[in-house]
Amino acid sequence: MTLVPIERIASKILLIRGKKVMLDRDLAELYEVPTKRLNEQVKRNIKRFPEDFMFQLTCGEFKSLKSQFATSSWGGTRKLPCAFTEQGVAMLSSVLHSERAIQVNIAIMRTFVRLRQILSTHKALAYKLEHLERKIENHDGEIRVIFDVIRQLMTPLGKPKRRIGFHAG
Repeated sequence: MTLVPIERIASKILLIRGKKVMLDRDLAELYEVPTKRLNEQVKRNIKRFPEDFMFQLTCGEFKSLKSQFATSSWGGTRKLPCAFTEQGVAMLSSVLHSERAIQVNIAIMRTFVRLRQILSTHKALAYKLEHLERKIENHDGEIRVIFDVIRQLMTPLGKPKRRIGFHAG
């Protein structure tokens, strides 16, 4: 049995600035620590978190998130949330030393890997589908040619001449 179900973790992975990220508050919830404590550890070790590992959301991004979730659970947030990429989450394991943080990080890393596998499978399926569609399109053209030939064969060679009749009368 896993510490945190993969579905729960996956539901907290968001796409922001074209990157899959997790917010500080969601990570803190999974680690069972206050968000403030998580962010304190990050600040103490800020050199471990370059922009491609962690970034702070803009006001616009935060408003967009709030409207997407249409919830008041954001509470009295005083500062904009931080978003952690997969590498940033991995780096958190070096600054959070509890047993739970270690186990949750392992679960999160496995979730990111699983999502990549799913995405890869979808890409492979999309490629196969596109290839099949191209094949079918080629066959459609060939089938149309066959039908055209059959229609030509069914059409009489010469049109019957119309008889013009005279009425006596």
